[in-house]
Amino acid sequence: MTTRVLLADDEHLVRGAIAALLDLEDGIEVVAQVGRGDEVVPAVAEHRPDVAVLDIEMPGMDGLSAAEQISSQCKIVILTSLGRPGYLRRAMAAGVSGFLGKDASAEELAMAIRKVQAGGRYLDAELAAAAMAAGDSPLTERERDALRLAGDGATISRIAGELHLTEGTVRNYLSSAMTKLNAQNRLEAIRTAQRMGWL
Repeated sequence: MTTRVLLADDEHLVRGAIAALLDLEDGIEVVAQVGRGDEVVPAVAEHRPDVAVLDIEMPGMDGLSAAEQISSQCKIVILTSLGRPGYLRRAMAAGVSGFLGKDASAEELAMAIRKVQAGGRYLDAELAAAAMAAGDSPLTERERDALRLAGDGATISRIAGELHLTEGTVRNYLSSAMTKLNAQNRLEAIRTAQRMGWL
């Protein structure tokens, strides 16, 4: 039985190389390729892959958000150059079955695809160990939302508007996040949260 695969990566050359290598593997067929995160959901609906291989950072929508939307329709493998511990935890929460770095060989990726298609999990051992060592994010959902928007350059008033909060409440969330992350300012808090994969 052939495993149908969708590839999502914004780097055209990388995506093409992965597709070419996977097409050489017995029992694996790349049925669709997309370069933006917001193209994943419609492509899954159209091509009905068994497994979606997603990069995390893509324009339009990140791979973890796309994974949340398609996890009931196909198995998911995250293939990323961003080995941040928090990403692995978020990926597992989003229904992802496989998680490995872009430095993996084509054979390892094919093995991960076969394993998740068979109902198993495939996790890069180093990423899993780093995630265990890092622990859970200390941030609440609202603190993450406020930091994420601040990281996108939003003002306090815009964050308040988007989150339907008062400006004072937004300041409190940002201040609380800075304290939890032992950061001197918002920018440092944002960088720490991004480095850990908590945003």
